[in-house]
Amino acid sequence: MSLETTCAALADPARRGVVDLLRRRPRRASDLAEALGTSRPAMSRHLKVLRTSGLVEPVSHEADMRARMYQLRPDSFRQLRNWLAEVERFWTLELDAFKRHAERTRSKPR
Repeated sequence: MSLETTCAALADPARRGVVDLLRRRPRRASDLAEALGTSRPAMSRHLKVLRTSGLVEPVSHEADMRARMYQLRPDSFRQLRNWLAEVERFWTLELDAFKRHAERTRSKPR
């Protein structure tokens, strides 16, 4: 999926909450709804957005094959991580250059 789709999916605080919960372990939609204080229909809509964006996927639970669990798809976060790393590199270079400039300017007599 595109970076825009990923960012749009993560723009909602409830969906970021789902990602935070799923970082720890797979969970049922009802457990996610309860943990985040949302209704089941609202959670279903959030999960649909996250599935469509490729950030989460349903998996079968070994103990009960009828129970649909959700888990993160870590590879789907790669594009976001790469973009954030590029932004961080840019700002690190810019701030280093500013620091050097400020130190040169400060050390010159007026």
